[in-house]
Amino acid sequence: MTGVLVRTDDEVYRVDSVWLGPPRATFPWRARYVSYGVGLLTMILVMFVQRRLGIGLDFFSVAWALVITVLVTRFLGQRIDYERPLGQVVSLFGHEVRGPRASTAVAGGAVRSGHVRTGPAVTARPRRRGGRRRGAA
Repeated sequence: MTGVLVRTDDEVYRVDSVWLGPPRATFPWRARYVSYGVGLLTMILVMFVQRRLGIGLDFFSVAWALVITVLVTRFLGQRIDYERPLGQVVSLFGHEVRGPRASTAVAGGAVRSGHVRTGPAVTARPRRRGGRRRGAA
């Protein structure tokens, strides 16, 4: 008995919306449209951070910004597909950052008396004369 192969419709979803360029002048790489947008935003963000850190605009700073941009874009590109689009990944990241966290602070700790004021012992209040209050039976 031979096995029956059932073809699914997954091939339809494996097709990426990729711009290959004009005929006979394509890019040497394949990138989805969303990767170009993510790369542009990442490059702007990396160069902004470089300027805020006081790194000047020279060949090496732009080269490192390009390397960081490619790495971040590839990292995000591996997590983005037709089942998990970019908007969902960004939303998930925002929820993870703002989500409640378990408290890791330790309650209590070593007891120190350095903040306690010390002085003479407290004396009892002086008693009233007469011993009893008026009007008491």
